[in-house]
Order: sequence, then structure tokens, then C-alpha cells
Amino acid sequence: MMKPRVIVTRKWPAAVEQVLAERFDTTLNAGDIPFTATQIKAALLNFDAVLPTVSDKLPAEIFPEQPQARIIGNFGVGFSHIDTEAAKQRGIAVTNTPGVLTDCTADIAMSLLLAVARRTGEGERQLRGGEWKGWCPTHMIGAKVTGKTIGIIGMGRIGKAMARRAHFGFGMKVVFFNRSRVDDEETRAMEAAQLPSIEAVLEQADFVSLHCPGGAENRNLINAERLGRMKNSAFLINTARGDVVDEGALADALENGVIAGAGLDVFAQEPHVPERLIRLENTVLLPHLGSATEETRVAMGMKVVDNITAFFAGEPIPDRVV
Repeated sequence: MMKPRVIVTRKWPAAVEQVLAERFDTTLNAGDIPFTATQIKAALLNFDAVLPTVSDKLPAEIFPEQPQARIIGNFGVGFSHIDTEAAKQRGIAVTNTPGVLTDCTADIAMSLLLAVARRTGEGERQLRGGEWKGWCPTHMIGAKVTGKTIGIIGMGRIGKAMARRAHFGFGMKVVFFNRSRVDDEETRAMEAAQLPSIEAVLEQADFVSLHCPGGAENRNLINAERLGRMKNSAFLINTARGDVVDEGALADALENGVIAGAGLDVFAQEPHVPERLIRLENTVLLPHLGSATEETRVAMGMKVVDNITAFFAGEPIPDRVV
């Protein structure tokens, strides 16, 4: 029996690529050069499974009318970059990789919060640039983190993990907004308060951390009006999706003192980062490192392997989205 033909759009951890090569007729991207839209369309036409990442764009127009592909095994938990309705219409299953990146993404969110509050990025740049003149009482004063209020937008797995770190690690009060009611042992243990609106969270929080899905329904969720609801002393942290924040409005808010700072791991048009954000000292900017640990990236890849293995074996798919 012929093995299913599988194509991987980017370079994956070697341990995962080895398993893929053993189980399937696998085409790898050894050069790690991002696929063009034409290449992705060709992959859908010529392979049984296409394995993209969050950096690949699969809008409706990229799907051929009669694809050979029967499954898209996405390397990542978010799938707003895939038009799932177009996939569904053509009988293509879509899977993702939830759960395994929760802790590492929350770790990065907490890292951003600490870095922007305590100005560690600025401090390191000053020291490396040979500009540090020595300690003095008023040098690079930041914001205290312990005991402050954190506002979580999206109290799913990662939102809860961030709330745990903030509450149990730094004694922070937790308030949050979630579209559905969240009332479980975990949130009760943190004494987390669910508020009725995003605006209510923004008005109370000293730090706002975004953990909601991307895509059309949440595009520019944090806009100029909502940034204006935040305290002048507050900080915005985004490890969710870049398109959740109106980056132009954020730059305006940061330049004009509407909010104190921002820590960002994701951007609307990656790898492009708005120059206005790069120029600002009150931003901490990371190149989408949320899940970037060896353990997590291997676990994500193995999730994809498990999903497509189950699919081709005719078994229930563990992480099916469509």
C-alpha cells in the first residue's frame, strides 16, 4: 500500500521530521523558505496532506476546486490564517495543536509584562551601548508589578496559565473578560473576577494581557477607543494574535502617553513590524517566541503527526477543527 503524500511548508524540529519521513511519503522544506501562495495551492493540488504553520496564509482563493489534499495539519493552536469554511466545502479536514504550548506562551507573556514594566529592554540597550553612567536614585524608574491588577482578555488555557503566574507568583489581583461564563475551581482559587465587558477590565487593570483568538471577529479588538479606556499608567501585553490590536492606534497611544507601554510577541503582518513601534522605548518587541522551546515545538509537531496518522488510519482525529 502506498504511503500518503505529505508536504511540510517550513523546517520543523528534526525529531518530528524523522517520524514524518518514516510514516509517510514526506516532502520537507530543508531550506526553510516560506511558501508562496502559488506553492501552497500546488501543495493542495498534489499532496494528500499539507502541514502549514501560523505564518502561512490559506485564504479561500488559494483552495483549488478539486484538491488532492484531504487534511491540513496545522502546526500551531491558532488557525485564523486558514479559511476553514473553504476547507470544509472541499471536504478537507483541519487540525491544530492545542494544550502543548500553554505554559511556554504564558511564560513569554509574563516575561513581556516584567520586561516592559521594569524597563529591562531599555536597560540592556543602555548598558550594551556603553551609555550607563552608574547607579543613581532616579535612574530608569519603572512600575512595580507585585500586588497590581492584571486584566485577562480570553480566559482559556493560556489566559488561565497567565493568571496563575500573576496571582500566585506576584500576588496580583485577577480580573478578566470571557465571552462565556467561566466559573471553575481554578478561577475560584485565584479569586479571579469575571467582569461583564472588555471595557470594565481595561478600566480596572494595571496590566492587560490578551489571550483571545485572532481572525475576523476579533480584528482590531483593541482599538483607539478601548486603549483610551486603559489607565495612563497601564501596560498592554499581546501574545495572542497580531490582528487583535490596531497597531496604528497602539502607536498613537504609546506616543501620546495614553498608556505607559506595551509588550508584543505577535504582529498583524509578520514578519513586518511597524517602524513606529520599533522606534519607541516603551515597547518590548519579540519575534513570535511564544512556543519557542525545544520541548514545546517537538510536542506541537508530534500533535500534527498524531492527527494525520489518525486521519489516514480512519480513526477519530484528536484535534480536529473542521
